[in-house]
Amino acid sequence: MIQKSDSPAFNRDKAPRLRLRAWPSRLPVLALFCLLALRPPAHADPGGAPTPESAASRRTLAVRLGERIYREGILPSGKPVEAVIGGDLAVNGRMFSCANCHTRSGLGSAEGGVATPPIAGSKLFQPSFFGRDFTPAQRSALSEHYRAPLRRPAYTGETLAAALRQGIDPAGRALNPVMPRYRLDDDEMAVLTAYLKSLSAEPSPGVTAETLRCATVVAPDVPPEESAAMLATLQAFADDWNARAPARQALAQYPEIAQESDLSYRKLSISRWQLQGPPASWRGQLEAYYGQEPVFALLGGIAKGEWKPIHDFSERHGIPCIFPITDHPETTPTDWYTLYFSKGLFQEGAAAAGGLGKASESSAGKNVVQLYRDNGEGRALAAGFEAAWRASGRTPPVNRVLPANGAIPQDLVRQLTGPERPTALLLWLGKEAVPIMESLAERERRPAAVYLSATLMQRDLWKLPEQAREFASIAYPYRLPQDEAMHAGYSKVWLRGRGLPVDDRRIASRMYTLMLLMNEVIPKMRRNFYRDHFLDLIDRSSLHGYPDYERLSFGPGQRYASKGWYLVTLSRGPNPILIKSDWIVP
Repeated sequence: MIQKSDSPAFNRDKAPRLRLRAWPSRLPVLALFCLLALRPPAHADPGGAPTPESAASRRTLAVRLGERIYREGILPSGKPVEAVIGGDLAVNGRMFSCANCHTRSGLGSAEGGVATPPIAGSKLFQPSFFGRDFTPAQRSALSEHYRAPLRRPAYTGETLAAALRQGIDPAGRALNPVMPRYRLDDDEMAVLTAYLKSLSAEPSPGVTAETLRCATVVAPDVPPEESAAMLATLQAFADDWNARAPARQALAQYPEIAQESDLSYRKLSISRWQLQGPPASWRGQLEAYYGQEPVFALLGGIAKGEWKPIHDFSERHGIPCIFPITDHPETTPTDWYTLYFSKGLFQEGAAAAGGLGKASESSAGKNVVQLYRDNGEGRALAAGFEAAWRASGRTPPVNRVLPANGAIPQDLVRQLTGPERPTALLLWLGKEAVPIMESLAERERRPAAVYLSATLMQRDLWKLPEQAREFASIAYPYRLPQDEAMHAGYSKVWLRGRGLPVDDRRIASRMYTLMLLMNEVIPKMRRNFYRDHFLDLIDRSSLHGYPDYERLSFGPGQRYASKGWYLVTLSRGPNPILIKSDWIVP
């Protein structure tokens, strides 16, 4: 059930520690200190027993150093790991880090016909059997008929070193030649082993034997009808999921067929985290909610303004946040835990830059003007256009910024059609763009091209006069309406059958996409309820044929499912349709 959680007082003294995100710039000095800390000091007392505090510190340092080897292929010295493939091909460990194949969670993958086995500590340091994947307790309860033969003994520190250095497994067999042979000394092996023992060792918070606890976040600036559409769709998903309980639980009690049943099954609980006040206060509220009820993931969520405080909260705690509805996603290239539909308005502006660049390569040295209001929407569109425009080596645009509120200047159109008129105009306004376009259409001297935002204009897009349609290009984020019938049909049937809204806000339909993704991914987790594994599985999921967006896909490290944008024009006539121009990938 989606319930509105009460927000207890936030205790700053109990705020969780920061996760390691990047290694400090003074790497060689710190690395030397860390490696020395792994050994007992020369002046230790007789017996050499370290204090509990120092032992814990050494373990923490070792795990952090090993994490960097595993994820980035970087040694404690700051140099890349050296490796050899195929017996004689030297490669850089940054290109062949462990995580590239064994995934961030260490639970393995399969690609191109090559199966990469799990190397997380809970798997690596246990015997591995052919056949189905049972826990030791489940395997011991099976009859001899159902027990599979041993694939390999459990790894030890020594056999792990032999596997990484010489490519020999604990049974004495040679590993696949695509597996690099790494040049790691004993200290480097020690920290990597320490990290592998900690990797996916404990189930993530929010998981019990019966329940998978999640939450969804609602910002205070969201109109009630929009938050209701999101919450109702998530509730319908949870109801459908939980209705499967009896059949799944009945299968799971028989050990011989437990593997054939859904070992990942838990009842789904989705709490509502309602935020209040300005964004600067959200972090404390989110910490309080999470302290009261730790959750495995944040599903959906909705905000009209910025998403950054929620994004930063997810990064701080390592909580997956899947498909929030926001036009203002964070566009950092390095963060991991929030997966967005797209880069929102930023990407819309970048698409206009790509389209304008393709339309006229000679526009590089000409006058390009961005006109927008000084608010979040205008700044995001302008930033996206300018970033892409500059990246292509063009002269920066001229930015004309209007106050966040107030009337449009009366002489604006005169300025835009005078002697210094721009070659191209990025008109980042909502319904206010319609009368400006009407006036521009009446002028002989006007910008050759005007770019508009479908997200800002919404339904007013269809009010553009015919004369203006000739020179107006529109950045459009979704599949075109005339192309949606096949892809959106199933979603409309499901949504309407539950009394949920189907409209151009696309809130319920985007939550339907989230539901399809969860229905695919959660069963694949089996018993491995680790947040990084959850995200690894999403990276390898199929997103074809989903409603709303033309092309959705993820891949390792990708955090924006829709990579491109359409540039469209409006057809002539009283009932115009959108006409495809270009598919732009900024």
